[in-house]
Amino acid sequence: MLPTSIITRSRKVASRFVGDDGGNIAVIFALTLLPILGFIGAAIDYSRASRARTAMQAALDSTALMVSKDLGSDKIKASEVSEKAQTYFNSLYTGTEARGVTLTTNYTAKDDSGSSTVVVNGDGAVSTHFMKMFGFPSLAIGSAATATWGGTRLRVAMALDVTGSMVLNGSTKLAEMKKAASALVDTLRASAQSKDDLYISVVPFAQMVNVGSSNIDASWIKWDVWDETEGSCSKSKFKTKTDCEDNGRTWTATDRSKWKGCVTDRDQPADTTKDAPTSDDTRFPALRTLLGTTSCPAQIFPMTSAYAATDAQKIKDVINDLVADGGTNQPIGMAWAWMSLQQGNPLNTPAKDPNYKYTDAIILLSDGLNTMDRWPDYGDGQRQFDGKIDARQKLLCDNIKLPDSNGKRPVVYTIQVNTTGDPESTILRYCADGGNFFATTTASGIGTAFAQIGSSLSKLRIAK
Repeated sequence: MLPTSIITRSRKVASRFVGDDGGNIAVIFALTLLPILGFIGAAIDYSRASRARTAMQAALDSTALMVSKDLGSDKIKASEVSEKAQTYFNSLYTGTEARGVTLTTNYTAKDDSGSSTVVVNGDGAVSTHFMKMFGFPSLAIGSAATATWGGTRLRVAMALDVTGSMVLNGSTKLAEMKKAASALVDTLRASAQSKDDLYISVVPFAQMVNVGSSNIDASWIKWDVWDETEGSCSKSKFKTKTDCEDNGRTWTATDRSKWKGCVTDRDQPADTTKDAPTSDDTRFPALRTLLGTTSCPAQIFPMTSAYAATDAQKIKDVINDLVADGGTNQPIGMAWAWMSLQQGNPLNTPAKDPNYKYTDAIILLSDGLNTMDRWPDYGDGQRQFDGKIDARQKLLCDNIKLPDSNGKRPVVYTIQVNTTGDPESTILRYCADGGNFFATTTASGIGTAFAQIGSSLSKLRIAK
């Protein structure tokens, strides 16, 4: 409708100028009218072609993803790729500018890196309204989408702050964290092609972490801190077994059956390493209380495949059942997230297939500054003394970032949820890899941070 209207009006204007007695104006206008109309018409036709290509690209992207999902789950055979791609594209492409779009689909099975690739090319043409007058009846458009999968498998450890401040004064931080972490599970699962493509662990932390009371007899648990502090003295002013007995009093020990599964920081320097717990210096100290607090967070959920819907739901159920209590000890959360990426004791993460590449990632979310850990002169639940807890965390993060014998190390993301006007966490920014520190001053910002991390981690990518 638009092209016909412009042409009709242009003819009327030209006819009026033909009878103009001014002479020169009519001649000049007649000479310039055709090029002007040509430029305007070309702009309109190219704009239509651009819209058509955008619509084609969106359909090609989705087609490549859907075909790759079918191939990865063995729903279709290699011989069926082209036909399936055409079916998907026909249902997805809603553009009306380009007609007769043809597809060329190429599937490459696993290469030396274990990657598989589907490339979908689309070609079509848009009929022109204006440029046909200059000998161009149509504009060719084309685009392509590539989906690659299988070469890189993903293991993600989420260390989630469940301290009391997450719900203090009716705060919605805990609720928002649950929604965001659950959504991350779904985001990452959407790009998984097999059971081994995606594993996720969940490490709830406060001042301690919970490894499960069923590990009461595990060789990697030690009881020296428990035996020294878990009990009562006949004179209440003495809080340890040593002080009690050195002052001639009677110490009544708390039975180990009261243990809920919580452990505190390992002896230094093992608190900042991933060393296997094979000696007294590296085993994990059982504890029931810490500096007068009795809160013990939910049990760690070890690395579990998130590919099957039932397994993904188990991970989300763990997240959604979290409750908040206790003080902040970020280093212990990060240390156990790192441990959950290791094979062997204590969490027995499944071995990696040497035929595949792996990306390990740690995500640490905390809403506050460090306030307490195992050592009484490091913090009291309200503050840390002289930055000593942050100093331990710095050593831990330095060690996490050291490449292993294969030149690999985890990617680290950190999130600070700062709704109370605290200063920016220098240590959280330090621990994160470049560009991977996210700070939000609102509870709702947690979802945005997790969404950005999910986008960063997704290994099934579209390459245009």
